[in-house]
Formats: sequence, structure tokens, C-alpha cells
Amino acid sequence: MTAISHAAPQDAALPKVKVDVLPLLLVPLLALLMLPLVGSFPTWVTLTVAGLAMGMMVFMMASGLTLIFGLMDVLNFGHGAFVSVGAFTATLALLPMKSWVEADSVLMNLSVLGLAILLAMLVTGILGWAFERIIIRPVYGLHLKQILITMGGMIVAEQLIHVIWGAEQIPLQLPTTFRGAFIFGDAALEKYRLIAVGVGLTVFVTMFLVLNRTKVGLLIRAGVENGEMVEALGYRIRRLFVGVFMAGSALAGLGGVMWGLYKETLTAAIGGEITVLVFIVIIIGGLGSVGGCFIGAMLVALVANYAGFLAPKVALVSDILLMVMVLLWRPQGLYPVAKR
Repeated sequence: MTAISHAAPQDAALPKVKVDVLPLLLVPLLALLMLPLVGSFPTWVTLTVAGLAMGMMVFMMASGLTLIFGLMDVLNFGHGAFVSVGAFTATLALLPMKSWVEADSVLMNLSVLGLAILLAMLVTGILGWAFERIIIRPVYGLHLKQILITMGGMIVAEQLIHVIWGAEQIPLQLPTTFRGAFIFGDAALEKYRLIAVGVGLTVFVTMFLVLNRTKVGLLIRAGVENGEMVEALGYRIRRLFVGVFMAGSALAGLGGVMWGLYKETLTAAIGGEITVLVFIVIIIGGLGSVGGCFIGAMLVALVANYAGFLAPKVALVSDILLMVMVLLWRPQGLYPVAKR
């Protein structure tokens, strides 16, 4: 009598994960739909690149927050404080090294910008560690208290900025070689916006590789899906929480540097002013989804740019209208995370 084996073959193929491509098509479809409405191809190119640059800067600030919520279930309404601190910390390098900023040398300009970014990310990362231990840790799982205490933390941070840097606005000068624009036919592409696109893409690719190609990324994604199971397998997910919070704060600091140079004027409220936009982006993308956050940031920025050109009055509420339309289509966002 022949024995029947019920074991699955070792080389059996794993089921393929279906990729939801519809959200990926939104950005190119939006850009193509706007081309006939804008009318002029050079103007359309300029608006599109400007929107992508703004979207990249918003993504830098929002990506850390969406990761913090996805893994830690923390509504950090004080995230804008890290943006402000990052921008002001950059002045500790940019202002004393003004001769490097004004030098007509790409190498010197990149060096001083890199130093400012590293300093801002270091300071905001350490601040994030302290913020998590002192303010966030006592209110895990208590969303209402999280909102109140983190908003209070942002107010305190803004007042401390006034104490350290003063209440006056600080002009932030773009490095010499980052000013101006490249001219392609009739289209003008600002140099700094192209740099912002490059930095934003670098951040996104790095996050994608870390989350999908490393053990730490595997633990983060597993923690987002089921933190209790990760803890049961013997991993210290609390330590992972702290690391993610520090990384998210450092990304906010990076975004603050890029955003401050984009605005060219610093105020203590620069982070608070962008907080609402950051939350709109992560709601559109799906709370906890880095990929959704990236697409959401591009959509918000492009819609704002196109609306500002075609219908300036509509531009004031374009981000809210976009969020409403996306949530009517997908109530949990473009790429919802499990159990969120």
C-alpha cells in the first residue's frame, strides 16, 4: 500500500503579494491632467518641479511622524517642534560659516549645508530621545493625553527657541551656487528645488531599503502589524520604539533645515505652521504607511501649486479638499496599515 504524503513540497512557490498600483498612478495622472489646463508646457514643467520639490520637503517632515504613529501608536502633535529646532540648529553652522555660504564654490556650499544637516539631525535626534522618555512614555495608549501633552511640548519648545535665539526673525541665506535657476527652453527650474528633490528621493530610497532589506526594518514592519507578537518572540520592542522616535525626530530636523532654506526666514512657529499640513499628508497616505506618506506629500504639494496658478482662492483649501476626496474613496488612506 502506497503511503500518501501530506507535506507540501519544499520548493512550493510562496503566494504572490498583490501590489495596489492605483495610488501609484495618482501623481502622474494628476500631472498629465493639469497640462491642458495650464496651457503652456514650460509653465507646467516649472509648476510640476516646484510642486515635487515642496512635496519632498513635506515628506521629510512627515515620514518620521507616520512611522512613529505606525509603530508606537503615538499622536505626536509636537512634531513641529523638531522641525523648528532643526531649522534653528542649522543656523549654528550656516551663520558662523557665512563665508562658505557666500563662496562661489559648489564643494564649499555642499560642505556647509551637509554640516548644518548633520548638526540639526544630531540635536533633534537627542531631543527626540529625551522627549520620548520624559513626555511620551507616561502616556502610551492614551491618545487624548498624547495630543494635549505634545501640543504643550511644542509651545514650550517655541518659547525656548525665543529664549535661545531671540524673538526676531532670522534671515537664512541660500548658498551662492544654489541660487538661480537652470533654463531649459522657456522653462525655469530653480536649483534649490532640484536639490530638494534629490535629497527627498535619497531619504525615501534609504527608508525603503532599511524597511524592506534589513532585520531592523523587518522588526519595525512586524511591530507595526503586531507589536505584541514581536515582543513575545523575545525582541525588546521598547528599545525599537526609542530608536524609531529618534529617527523620526532627526528626519523632522532634516526637513526643518530644507524648509527653512526654502522659506529663507526663520521664526519659532515655522514648525507649528507646517504641522497641520503634515497631518493631512499622513492621513491621505494612510496612518503608519511610509509609501502612502510619500505619495500623499507629492499629491498635496502638486495640487497646491496647480491650484495656486489656476484658481488662487481654491489653493487656500486645496489640501483639505484633496483629503476629503481621498477619504471618500479610501476611508483609511491610500495605503492603510493593518489594524489602523
